[in-house]
Amino acid sequence: MSDEVFVKRNVAHRSAWALIAVLLIVGCVTPPSSTSVEPQSTQKHAVIASQPARSTQGEKAPAAASSGARSEVHRGDYPWLSDSTCTQQEIAGVLSDTFSPPAGFERVAVQPGSFGQWLRGLPLRPKGPVVDHRGQVILPVDDARFARVIALDEGSLDLQQCADSIVRLHAEWLWSKGERDISYRAAAGTPMPFERYLNGERPAGEGKKVVWKPLGKKANRDDHGAFRKYLDSVFMWANTGALARDASKTNLNDLSPGDFFVLAGAPGHAVLVLDVAQNSLGNRVVLLGQGYMPAQSFHVLRPSPNEVWFAIDPSAGGVETPFWPAPFPWSSLRRLSI
Repeated sequence: MSDEVFVKRNVAHRSAWALIAVLLIVGCVTPPSSTSVEPQSTQKHAVIASQPARSTQGEKAPAAASSGARSEVHRGDYPWLSDSTCTQQEIAGVLSDTFSPPAGFERVAVQPGSFGQWLRGLPLRPKGPVVDHRGQVILPVDDARFARVIALDEGSLDLQQCADSIVRLHAEWLWSKGERDISYRAAAGTPMPFERYLNGERPAGEGKKVVWKPLGKKANRDDHGAFRKYLDSVFMWANTGALARDASKTNLNDLSPGDFFVLAGAPGHAVLVLDVAQNSLGNRVVLLGQGYMPAQSFHVLRPSPNEVWFAIDPSAGGVETPFWPAPFPWSSLRRLSI
């Protein structure tokens, strides 16, 4: 079991005890045990100095929708927006309208109803900072390394970090399609199906294993509030290693919105491909987004202060991002198949 899981659990252990009793009553989480099972991340989030104020170049005025782009937020497709148990979001734009491809590039075609098309319609918050799960500013609004924040709640505990943010978005997409037989796996390999959570079971540590115990209340399968709490349970016990293990490897030639780069480890990191565009010469650019540690707003990254699209150069061996010290190699590209 990686140290990445151990530290995340201990962070949650320290920050959550004041909330545990209440959360148990509503069936949200299981109290962290003192066993050797290790839920998530060792990534240490350094104090980040303010960066030079960024240019607005690369963040475009709304443009006509194309290749799956959307011109308005379809709230029913983003279920947390209508869930009173989630922090309510102020919406100011749609991802695909706000970030038009560079001159000469067009968005690649995506399947209707696909994860990639859904990501293009993600709602954005008004321009503002990246905040953590306590509402404290992590990155000021003028930090040159990010462009905008997705209108997605951070949660109240230090759980929704980098890999978790990708799982969160993927799970919300499945939910929006009417899927309820949703399951992910813990770092220890234990399946974590939503159905067991609905039946009143909760994951708990037992030695080096994660097991299910009858510790909560039963819930309705169409209760999104229960689904959001279930995802916190997944975040508690999963990590970048689980994400890298359970996703399918994909080839750079098949790069598509919804794919992601993931490096398992202690620490590890993951960034999500939010969109892909291509020109007549076959050159490609991508929008990238990330969560990070501590749990914080999911934000759109910038490769430089004046740009928002990252160039994909197959000869470079990987893509560099502003918060991770090494490039993500092309071999780290993955796709969740469900």
